[in-house]
Order: sequence, then C-alpha cells, then structure tokens
Amino acid sequence: MQYQTLEASPLTPRIGAMVSGVDLTQPLSNQQVEDLHTAIADHQVLFFRDQRLDPASLKRVGLHFGPLARHALKGMPEHPEVRKLHADETSKHVSGEEWHTDMSCSPTPPMGSILYLHTLPPLGGDTVFASMYAAYDGLSDRMKDYLEGLTATHDGMIAFGRFDPEGKYPKAVHPVIRQHPVTGKKVIYVNRGFTSHINEVSPRESAHILDYLYQHLEDPYYQVRFRWEPHSVAFWDNRCTQHLAIWDYYPNVRSGYRVQIEDQAEPIAA
Repeated sequence: MQYQTLEASPLTPRIGAMVSGVDLTQPLSNQQVEDLHTAIADHQVLFFRDQRLDPASLKRVGLHFGPLARHALKGMPEHPEVRKLHADETSKHVSGEEWHTDMSCSPTPPMGSILYLHTLPPLGGDTVFASMYAAYDGLSDRMKDYLEGLTATHDGMIAFGRFDPEGKYPKAVHPVIRQHPVTGKKVIYVNRGFTSHINEVSPRESAHILDYLYQHLEDPYYQVRFRWEPHSVAFWDNRCTQHLAIWDYYPNVRSGYRVQIEDQAEPIAA
C-alpha cells in the first residue's frame, strides 16, 4: 500500500507495521491523518520510534482520530482523558497482563488506543498484539456457523476489580463474532480480560467454548511482538486486535501514558 506522507513497513504477514516519516510531536496535516487512517485499516497496529510526547501532545495526536474516551480507572488529574501506566517494585498487578481488548465491558468500546512509553526496563516489557481477522479466518466453517448469532457478557470487574474491588465498573453484551464497522471483515470478539460467559448456552458449554477460543486466538501465527524502546508509540485498532503486556521485568520500571479514542462508527453488529 502506498501512502503520500509516510512509510509503513509490515512486520508480519498478518498484523503490524513500523511507521516512519511522521513526527507525532508536531500537528498533523489532513493528508497525514488520512494516511494514518488508511495505514491502521491496513495493518491493525502501527508502531513509531523516537517520539518525545507528553500528556498534552499525546491528547493532540489522539484527537486527530476522534473524541477521547475516559477510562473506567481514573485518569491524570490535569488530563483526565490520559491514563498514566506505571509499573515498578511496588506493583502487585499491571494493566494488560492478560490477553484483552480495551474496555470491551463498555457498551461502546473505544475505536483505538495510543500508548507512549518513555521509560523502559533494561530487558523485557514487550507487548504482543494478535489479529482477530486472522483468528476468525482460522476457524473451521462449522465453528463459524456455531458462533454466529451468539452473544457474550463482558464485565469490567474481571479486569479492574484487582485494582479497586469497591469500584463500579461497566458491563455490556456484545456479539461473539463482530463485523468491523470500517473494513467489514469479521473478528472474534471475546477475551480473557473482560468476557465472563456466552449467554445462549449452559455455563459448562460456555466455559469450554471460551477456553477453546482463547487458545485459538492466542496462536503465535496471528501475532506481532513489539520490543519497546524509550519514546516509542503504539497505535492499535481496538476493534480487530487483542494485546498482552508481558510483565517479565519486575522490579524494574516501565512507564508512560495512554489515550483511548471513542468509536464513532455504527454500534457493534453481528
């Protein structure tokens, strides 16, 4: 795919590209924003190096793609749309330590997320992203037929209760098989981080089907693994990917900021 203002070099055959030619610290032109929209549709997750952002400039980048969504956990006092992600020797849990799609417990989950990390451990701390297009395509035709029309409950308490068990978190029902509102491609839309059960089957059947789907969608053939460097950025389409933040660096520090972009497309459809 050719872009007018940037280069996007694919990292795997199925997902992920490294972007060059764009300075996210500066206001983006209309053509740059258009090219990035096209690139995220083509590659599902985009990576950038050497981008020295702060919360204000990260917000500016996100606003090029839509209004910013506030997270279920509190944002920064001076920038409530920005969530600080920080892990060190005092951490008992870190965000994203299980495979998940951001805020799938929301009635309208975010379109995408942009994560900037300024401080990295000397080793480890990678993030793995998986293509739910590829995972869906890898299902048998009979399994696709079985899953079509099923719905699942997504509960914020599963992911966030470990941080604040007294908090009030959203809960939502979404199709197990979702159609992407922009590309029209189908994806698997259940995840370990938020999905509690499939609604139309028995608890036992739900548990077995979810276990199968989790093992299936976590296949390395559907993945790209990003090795962070200081001042790197990842921008992912939350509607067709899942990701895992690998917490293998304790007690070292990994720190940065994230914004989430509201989904202004049509509601999730089967």
